[in-house]
Amino acid sequence: MEFHYTPKHASWLNMAEIEINAMSRECFGVRRFPQEQYLAQEVAAWERQRNKNGSKIVWKFTRQDADAKLGGHYVA
Repeated sequence: MEFHYTPKHASWLNMAEIEINAMSRECFGVRRFPQEQYLAQEVAAWERQRNKNGSKIVWKFTRQDADAKLGGHYVA
């Protein structure tokens, strides 16, 4: 796992959060790792499988949804 520090306001942050959540659920569950190397191996195996499967994020929140839900927060 490699950390990249980037702006918090960018929309990619949602994608990163979704991936981290998927990794947490699918890779870790309730397991604990006694050493960092085991964690790194598990994450690498999970990442290889996810890439092999072609896993993607499917956005369900459309622009129309955003306009309806958040439109009152913006000045036109």
